[in-house]
Amino acid sequence: MKKIFLSLLLAMTMLEMQAQNNSYAPAHLSLIYPLSTNGRHAADYTNRFSLNILGDVSRGETGIAIAGFANVVKEQAHGVQIAGFANHIGNTNKAVTIAGFTNVIHQRADGVMLSGFGNFVKEDMMGVQVAGFMNTAANSGGTQVAGFMNKADNAELQVAGFINIAKKVKGVQVAGFINIADSSEYPIGLINLVKNGEKQISLTVDESATAIASFKSGSKHLYGILGAGYNLKSPQHLYALQAGVGWHLPLLSHLRLNVEGTQTVLTDFKKGIYSKWTMGGYLAYRFGDRIELFAGPNMNWVSIRDGVGADLIGHYIWTRDRANNKFDGMFAGMQAGVQVRL
Repeated sequence: MKKIFLSLLLAMTMLEMQAQNNSYAPAHLSLIYPLSTNGRHAADYTNRFSLNILGDVSRGETGIAIAGFANVVKEQAHGVQIAGFANHIGNTNKAVTIAGFTNVIHQRADGVMLSGFGNFVKEDMMGVQVAGFMNTAANSGGTQVAGFMNKADNAELQVAGFINIAKKVKGVQVAGFINIADSSEYPIGLINLVKNGEKQISLTVDESATAIASFKSGSKHLYGILGAGYNLKSPQHLYALQAGVGWHLPLLSHLRLNVEGTQTVLTDFKKGIYSKWTMGGYLAYRFGDRIELFAGPNMNWVSIRDGVGADLIGHYIWTRDRANNKFDGMFAGMQAGVQVRL
């Protein structure tokens, strides 16, 4: 064991002497700074290959850098950087940067960033950011994908499990709940707060006499739907929740077609559930600048458990009875309503 340790120490010393001659190291081995082949001057060198048992500091990386805990690169990294916990890098150029917890780029990033928690770029990001929780960048010229949140001043594509925040979006925002932007033509989420877009309060009634008040928000093209209501027909006390997305298709100056896909759930909060998936097209005419009346047909797929809402529809195109008191059916319906632009 002693011989192995002495041999390793000798090798590290020889590599350090070689690296100090040209500020470039073809291979760099470290335990933790400054216990490395580049020694206390490690921050002055660019490495082709780095293997850091815990972590180390370098001026640049041009090939592969692997660290059990963290890679710290003061200037530019090119190639692949892999760290068990974090990568802290000045800027990346055509790089793949992977960290178990976080990647922090202090200037510009170019390439692919993957992390378990977050990717944070102080300036521009060109490429792809994928994080378990959040991504941030001053400007994102590529794709941001996060389990919880994406944030950028300017963005092309944002996909988040909960929220996207941007000033100007050139492409698409997809969020599990909310998108926020100054301008975004194609936001896909339940709530889309777009500064130059549309926000409306809508009241609808469908073929089953379910009345729903909803908030519709988005751009001039895509919008989200989130609503609640009550069924006026069934002797059961059925409360409604609705969510969906829609698309405005302009026809004339005051006439457009609103194509919507929604899911509506009815329940008495005691037993069973009534789930309805609807796809419909509704002609909408605008009176003045704020009030819009709309109506049109739709197709519906319904799934009923424990007989909840079984009396709402009398005629089906197709039906199927399932085990455990479950029922599926398909039918044609309609919807009409009024909405007011906020």
